[in-house]
Amino acid sequence: MLVDTIQDARNHVNQALLLLSSHDDSDHFKTGAEVNKVFLSLLLLQLTRARNRLTTPASLTLPELATSGLMQILSPPQNVLPHPGDVMVNFYINLSKLCLTVYQLHTMPPNTTKNFKPAGSSVLHNPGAMFELNNNRFQVSHVHKVECVVPWLNGTLVFFTISLQLCQQLKDKSLEKKV
Repeated sequence: MLVDTIQDARNHVNQALLLLSSHDDSDHFKTGAEVNKVFLSLLLLQLTRARNRLTTPASLTLPELATSGLMQILSPPQNVLPHPGDVMVNFYINLSKLCLTVYQLHTMPPNTTKNFKPAGSSVLHNPGAMFELNNNRFQVSHVHKVECVVPWLNGTLVFFTISLQLCQQLKDKSLEKKV
């Protein structure tokens, strides 16, 4: 999924570049409104989507994460002692950081209904969060999170911000000419 995040952002940039290259010298815009409607609005949309893909991690429930391929439930071999419990791992991008979250899970007895409250959507689930998957109930007992700054992601976000600001300024100027 981590690669998908970067690929999705790149696809949006490619769409913006395709939009830029699809117009040639024979295209003549008569008004700023035409530029806004045909060109700048779509360009801003693609650049915003690309930046958002890197700045906003998915907020999902634990079962959604477990079944989406973002996380894997790893059970250690039964002959390994001590048995640390089931573990779920999640990699994601948040701004200019690569994040790794490891959830240590406790398997709940199958007849647990009294205090079972499934967790809602979140980027980071806290200890005590519960979920059900494949007729098994789990509770998060420990959460370990590690973040690593990725310098090129920070540079990329700066370039997206500058590009969006410049496009917005151009859009504003084209609207001023209309008035």
